[in-house]
Amino acid sequence: MQKKTVLVLKIGGSVLDDPSTLKTCLAQFALLPQAKLLVHGGGSIATNIGKQMGIKPQYHNGRRLTDAPTLDLITMVYAGLLNKQVVAKLQGLGSNAIGFTGADGNMLVAKKRPATPIDFGFVGDVSDEAVNITLLRSLLESGYTPVMAPVTHDGHGQLLNTNADSIAQAFAVGLQQFYDVTLIYGFEKKGVLLNKDDEESFIPKLNMVQYNKMIAEGSITDGMIPKLTNAFAAASKGIGRVIIGNALALGDILNGSSGTTIDSNA
Repeated sequence: MQKKTVLVLKIGGSVLDDPSTLKTCLAQFALLPQAKLLVHGGGSIATNIGKQMGIKPQYHNGRRLTDAPTLDLITMVYAGLLNKQVVAKLQGLGSNAIGFTGADGNMLVAKKRPATPIDFGFVGDVSDEAVNITLLRSLLESGYTPVMAPVTHDGHGQLLNTNADSIAQAFAVGLQQFYDVTLIYGFEKKGVLLNKDDEESFIPKLNMVQYNKMIAEGSITDGMIPKLTNAFAAASKGIGRVIIGNALALGDILNGSSGTTIDSNA
């Protein structure tokens, strides 16, 4: 029996930060006929609100360090403001969206990251087995569009900040036993670029050998590293299509005419 298709789309700060870009992305997403779910990050909105509150952002290799005040901040912004704004916009576009954190319905349990060699604070790492697939499938089969904020929990009452790229990968891998899954990491560029400032340096297909070479050369840094790390992890675990591309070109990405396809075979 042929599996149903499902799309897992992750969008980040570059899409969320600009109202016009977000509106266009969500309009395209809402029109897609297949079952789908959205995972969003937070971007500069949390950083800007945090600065107003006297909370200075700190990062290591593109990942946010999360002390107790920062955890309160990202919970308010990611799980509250941003998540509900996205849900409301999708409802306005005719997509029956429902917002979640990992704590809601025990959707996603994470483990607090060890304090060595870098203490990231209240940051959680997820595994594919930690996804509540029963609940997620029930929502998808009932016609809902789940919208996941990058906040999880440890199962013992503690909320944790969790990388949205990792959440998208965990959802995609967890769903693949029941669906034909496409995982898209949507951002502001056409795809992975040899030169981040030159759109013409776009790479249609990227394998691990090329990726490691680009890291060594310094052409991939900061936020793209966790995105690509998770993309390769998903591809290596059997996800048929893992693509990084422009969030405003979802149709082109899905028909194969845009985006960087991740190749796990080399």
